[in-house]
Amino acid sequence: MATSSNIGRPLKYKTVEEIEPLIEKYFDDCKKNEDPYTVTGLAYALDTSRKTLMEYEGRSEFSNTIKKAKDRCELYAEKKLYKGGSVAGVIFSMKNNYGWTDNIKLDADVKTKKTDLTHEEIDKLIEEKQESIKQIEENS
Repeated sequence: MATSSNIGRPLKYKTVEEIEPLIEKYFDDCKKNEDPYTVTGLAYALDTSRKTLMEYEGRSEFSNTIKKAKDRCELYAEKKLYKGGSVAGVIFSMKNNYGWTDNIKLDADVKTKKTDLTHEEIDKLIEEKQESIKQIEENS
């Protein structure tokens, strides 16, 4: 009977010792060429996809090594945010690769009786609030 551990393509890298020098080479090459550290770039350097790299991270024997490499990429991106310039791509990467989010706090003090508004008026107020939130998000 097949189990989840033996289904699918065999691993390209069997041990951490195989992958660690390639990870270090990636960072060394980036530094030498003044290229940014990216998760996708790391995956490419390992001759794999970003999705496959995340799957390696989910395997206990590779987890710590991949997390450290991703942390290094995240640190690079975070420092880039503080150096200024065009940061839209950096923000995109932080949200999509590292789980960063925008937090919006909305305080609403509505003092009406339940029967004061029709359904149409309530729907209109909701639409206005959603539009306000959308504008805040776009300006963040």
